[in-house]
Amino acid sequence: MTRAAAPAADRVALADGRRAITCTELGPLVDAEQAWLRSSGGSRFALLADNGCGWVLADLALHRSALLNVPLPGYFTIGQLHHVISDAGIDTLLTDQPERATQLATDFVPAGISAQTGLHLFRRRTGTTAQPVPPATIKITYTSGSTAAPKGVCLSAQSLDAVAASLAAATADFGLTRHLCLLPLATLLENIGGVHAALRSNASCIVPSLQTTGMSYGHLDPRKLLAAITDHEPSSLILVPELLRVLVMAAQQGWQPPASLRFIAVGGASVAPELLASAEQCGLPVYEGYGLSECGSVVCVNTASANRRGSVGRPLPHVRVRLDGQQQIMVSGPLMSGYLGDAERPDAATGELATGDLGEIDADGFVHVRGRLKNLIITSLGRNISPEWVERELQMEASIGMAVVFGEAKPYLSALICAAGAADRAQIDAAVARANARLPDYAQLRRWAVVTTPFTLANGLLTANGRPRRAQILEQHGRVLESLYPKATETEAAF
Repeated sequence: MTRAAAPAADRVALADGRRAITCTELGPLVDAEQAWLRSSGGSRFALLADNGCGWVLADLALHRSALLNVPLPGYFTIGQLHHVISDAGIDTLLTDQPERATQLATDFVPAGISAQTGLHLFRRRTGTTAQPVPPATIKITYTSGSTAAPKGVCLSAQSLDAVAASLAAATADFGLTRHLCLLPLATLLENIGGVHAALRSNASCIVPSLQTTGMSYGHLDPRKLLAAITDHEPSSLILVPELLRVLVMAAQQGWQPPASLRFIAVGGASVAPELLASAEQCGLPVYEGYGLSECGSVVCVNTASANRRGSVGRPLPHVRVRLDGQQQIMVSGPLMSGYLGDAERPDAATGELATGDLGEIDADGFVHVRGRLKNLIITSLGRNISPEWVERELQMEASIGMAVVFGEAKPYLSALICAAGAADRAQIDAAVARANARLPDYAQLRRWAVVTTPFTLANGLLTANGRPRRAQILEQHGRVLESLYPKATETEAAF
């Protein structure tokens, strides 16, 4: 923040459309917020708020004070939020949604409103049972959840600062001056790769509410998204593949991206080569990257001076990347402190994190991600989903004999379903609706097909222990699955 304030004291460091904070004002505001948070008596803070200056000020104050910060994603179900509040031993809540406080914990009581952020502070009336966190942990990030109960990734200031500093250095050649945050700030990629890296780069950080950018949880409004990019004239954006698809389709239909745009980082899920090629043809300055929450977000990224299509770029300076004997990507450097509740770090023995991703490293040091070691689905919206979790919910229904869920690099989940007994399509549709009601929005099925031939050991579609052979099922039913996703021409009406 001191570096950000040095070049031009009256330059806007932070703005959200309702408020603008200059470099001169930023440091004192964070100091005042830090003092206020310390005086509250809280030690484990949950941050539940829309994108805006208030979120960023609270985050920076907690970061500087080394108080534990647990950002709560707005797209989590109430059940998942309850899990996080309990799992992390939250004793204090900061929110712009005071009406939700007692939904999260019945003993939350009002304890003030911040003069710096406008956020409401709530304290627990009764004590909490807090499991210990690894030393130096200042932030716990919970992902969208590959299972129903998301796991907390514990991160230190050293790890997060290393990522932000590396990104600022790697993107220096772009001359970035204005970053527009489109992803929720509770997303570690936008929090660190967007806000923290932008401030270190002396760039203004624009953080409008998700409603105004068309990114309200569970719903995307392409018109608002495009209008926000046009109006704010950013030099940089961070997108997940599905948002890039929106920009490409709009550009193909006449939308003109602002001339100020120099760097669009795309990550959070694998990006189809065809989408990257289309983006390039449309003149969109897209650079693919790769990262994990366990690594503090970004690990690799393509840049102006080192860009190779089909790769996720070279590793950032603060990390080292290699492949193990299975061609699994291994990362070492300032990594996470551990998972909350686990006695030992996954990298404790070797100093390396096994990512679960298969890859290649070419002769020039560019990393290419080739797939997943396990079955975890990463949608094109960047949501991590265990197919077994969704399949279990579906197979709880009497009308569904078996379900196999797909959706890797797709905007939503689909499934192939075998009926139980004589169940008809209407009964299966009703069963899917009931299962969807028990799942968060990002893990719900949007489309499904009923297959008449069951998956069995005899036809090679089940393993000996009854698990689906996903690759073989995909090969046999690939055309059916592709028919469950719209072609580009079918989505033009969105614009």
